[in-house]
Amino acid sequence: MAFLIRLIVIAIILYLIYHLFRYLLDPTRKFDAAVKNGAYYFYDDVNNVRKNFFITMRGVVFEGEKYIGATEEAFEVASIFVWAENPEKLHGFTKEDFYFLEKEIRMHYPKAQINWKNPIEQLMKHQG
Repeated sequence: MAFLIRLIVIAIILYLIYHLFRYLLDPTRKFDAAVKNGAYYFYDDVNNVRKNFFITMRGVVFEGEKYIGATEEAFEVASIFVWAENPEKLHGFTKEDFYFLEKEIRMHYPKAQINWKNPIEQLMKHQG
């Protein structure tokens, strides 16, 4: 009987340790923490084209919608539309910030055409 109780206690401890590691390594939790702290974080499931990706930078959340298409070699993510979830928080962002975000997106999707939605699109169209 004592052996069975020890076995159950060990199983419970292992179960709790497993869930603790899953919680600590959860990308959603890391993304939420980055939003709260105003840090940069890229959250994406690259294996699932149907899921949008999320980027946070300086407390602003950007969402990217992926579209698959034909490239020279295969079907890949060919175009991406990106927008800010709260455009009013974009105060202080510059073109350089958006170029940085484009560079980060291209690291994951090098052959995709990146399109910004308003109001970012208006800023990126103006050359100067």
